[in-house]
Amino acid sequence: MSISINSLKVEFSAKCLFDNVSYIINRKDKIALVGKNGAGKSTMLKIIAGIQKPTSGSVSAPHDTTIGYLPQHMTISDTSTVIEEVRTAFGHIHEMHERLNRLGEELSSRSDYESKEYQDLIETMTTLSDRVAMEESENCEAEMEKTLLGLGFNREDFDRPTAEFSGGWRMRIELAKLLLTRPDVLLLDEPTNHLDIESIQWLENFLVTKANAVVLVSHDRAFIDNVTNRTIEISLGKIYDYSVNYSKYVVLRAERLEQQMRAFQNQQKMIKDTEDFIERFRYKATKSVQVQSRIKQLAKIERLEVDEVDTSHLNLKFPPAPRSGDYPIIAENVGKAYGGHLVFDQATFTIKRGEKVAFVGKNGEGKSTLVKCIMGEIPFTGMLKIGHNVKIGYFAQNQAQLLDGELTVFDTIDRVAVGDIRTKIRDILGAFMFGGEASDKKVKVLSGGEKTRLAMIRLLLEPVNLLILDEPTNHLDMKTKDILKGAIKDFDGTVIVVSHDREFLDGLVEKVYEFGGGHVKECLGGIYEFLEKKKLASLSELERSSSAVTSSKSENKKAPDNKSATAHAERKLSYAEQREREKFVRKARKKVEEAEAEVNRLENEVTEIESIISSGNPPADIYDRHASVTRQLENAMSLWELASIEYEGLE
Repeated sequence: MSISINSLKVEFSAKCLFDNVSYIINRKDKIALVGKNGAGKSTMLKIIAGIQKPTSGSVSAPHDTTIGYLPQHMTISDTSTVIEEVRTAFGHIHEMHERLNRLGEELSSRSDYESKEYQDLIETMTTLSDRVAMEESENCEAEMEKTLLGLGFNREDFDRPTAEFSGGWRMRIELAKLLLTRPDVLLLDEPTNHLDIESIQWLENFLVTKANAVVLVSHDRAFIDNVTNRTIEISLGKIYDYSVNYSKYVVLRAERLEQQMRAFQNQQKMIKDTEDFIERFRYKATKSVQVQSRIKQLAKIERLEVDEVDTSHLNLKFPPAPRSGDYPIIAENVGKAYGGHLVFDQATFTIKRGEKVAFVGKNGEGKSTLVKCIMGEIPFTGMLKIGHNVKIGYFAQNQAQLLDGELTVFDTIDRVAVGDIRTKIRDILGAFMFGGEASDKKVKVLSGGEKTRLAMIRLLLEPVNLLILDEPTNHLDMKTKDILKGAIKDFDGTVIVVSHDREFLDGLVEKVYEFGGGHVKECLGGIYEFLEKKKLASLSELERSSSAVTSSKSENKKAPDNKSATAHAERKLSYAEQREREKFVRKARKKVEEAEAEVNRLENEVTEIESIISSGNPPADIYDRHASVTRQLENAMSLWELASIEYEGLE
């Protein structure tokens, strides 16, 4: 199976989006489509899916190829329950039987037993036979349950009407149906926008282990890095095809752009020299032959273009944060319920000045609800104290609705910018995809995503000392996310980020609060330390549940059989988990060693600073340094304790 894209050309209002684009999607390809906003990524998916027609060119595939397409936005109208809606994914068994018969007839008529096409045909039949066998067995119910649970639903949700769910959750239902049909090619446009971290990890694993060919558009760098093995960049109507994942593509692309820029500069110099020659000798009869030759030469030159302008050098900074009290947020036994539904209870934590923390957890577990409690937008139980002189900058999806629709994009930002930053407004707007004429558009004509980005820029320029960002990256491309992440890292105030974007959170936050099961748990360390702990916890849970199942099944047997069965199950479990456990032990030991080294380093630094203080003539900033390093030492000690507990538990 392969899909061939041949000489594709797409034009909109005399503007060429693609021109003469050709490539092949092979079986088991996992392709990331990348490029700046407006480059045509979503259009490409629609054309492959057969939803949109190109201006010229074609998409060809074998007759029996099945394609599944998940758009970025969709209108869903149905009246069934979740499980009934998902069950419709298994409504094509008759069609698959017919397809299997056709493939069998084709196979029996061929004799090219060693050819790749013959082997592909056998593989297609095997996959389809397995699919039919699964659908005709009881496993389809188990597969539906596994998929819905993986995408974040609870079993209690299965019999609820789909109409009760928000757009994001209904998108998950459509994604579940799509995954269960196991098409030959999956086309996914921003599939992670409505998923939490755990669901994204489940989807990653599904796409890597169970999906056939995949073509996806996503701004989630960690997700596409973990899933894809090929990257196709769309730029200036052309494509660049790299047989590597996204991280390696970034390196290769930088090399390509450097070569492209050198070639462009060389050509520009040659053109200028030729034009100078023509101008200098245009009216000299003795040089007329050479002048005419140069004019013809100039007309024949195919002008090189440089791909998109690189704005990654833009160093965006928040204004200096006014100093707040030592503890911007203190929560004691905070709880929130809607009627009989408890969102969370007994949430107790303290966020210190200068800390950057993440709120993570499945959707619906209370992350945004707690943010609204902090903002005073909804009532709650318990005590929530906002510290002295705390000025909050709050970004949520509804912030976009508060913009003045009659102002232009430029004026919206010009009204809040102060000081030197006013000279860089055009650069900032360009970095957030409002370059050129887009900065003169009125806010009322912008799309929802554009308004969200504009609200983010406005927040970046306001002098605050507590930033609360609720899913800030959903409408930002990777380069813009990098700019925003750099600005937050350099921000000297306190930050709370609600996000499912692991790559964005990595290296940004030093503490994670996990929301789930009505509780809010604190976890020191970054996002990947948190996810590692979750994996360890899941492994322990697996062992506990396996032991429980073993005991339960053995109760009705005789004592010797019971002992034998238990021993066999434990042996089986240890064999299956041995490698995984050894890997965790090595990682845990390394983390303890690294944590010890960091504690020793900071203890030595504190000792040195204290000796400077006792010298009698300390520099003015020494006390701030002492407080900062002492705080780092406290955090390092906590991390060392956690790492030691984990290591001892595994040992």
